[in-house]
Amino acid sequence: MADVVTVRGDLDFLARTEHLFSSVREEFICAVRDLDTFSQLRRARQTAEGWLREPGGRQVRKLCSPAALADERGREHLRDIAAKGARVRVAATALPHETIIIDRRYAILAGLDAPGGREYTVTSGATLVGAVYALFDAAWESALDLGAFLDLERPRLDAVSRRVLRALGSGATDTAAAKELGMSVRTYRRRVAELLDILDAGSRFQAGVRAGELGLGG
Repeated sequence: MADVVTVRGDLDFLARTEHLFSSVREEFICAVRDLDTFSQLRRARQTAEGWLREPGGRQVRKLCSPAALADERGREHLRDIAAKGARVRVAATALPHETIIIDRRYAILAGLDAPGGREYTVTSGATLVGAVYALFDAAWESALDLGAFLDLERPRLDAVSRRVLRALGSGATDTAAAKELGMSVRTYRRRVAELLDILDAGSRFQAGVRAGELGLGG
């Protein structure tokens, strides 16, 4: 492969780069704004997840912009690979470029999506790969671990709010829930309204869904 190759479209990209992913020896790095850019690399992702199950296997690092955690699908994917052993961090802001780095030998930069297909630049030039790696490392050092990022987003519920959340999940009427919690119906409904506001939920049902997404136990 030449020091720098530029291809357009996912099919050409896969044809030119798929063999690189089976050549990883020590480290596989990926930096993405969202989880769709390299979505066609299913085999490469499966290979990387296989490494995570191998004792003393290759290191996998993934750096994401906050947009990658915009929905539960993205959160679940990142939680899953982190649980398998990948190191996952979230950058403070959107990443200017999406890239894959393989063993500091190859760097792949993804361009913006376009009508004719996304443009990808692949380089094996030592100077270019080193520069891309250094930029990645700087962004990595200032990013938050996935768990810490999700924890910052998680609302803090006091003991009473958690009891109210449990009562909502039980399906009890307001009168029954208020009696169980030892408060007036009026106070209970006020606490429910406060809980909906904390969880940014438009209804009691949405509050339950939101609490589940954030891993908040009743």
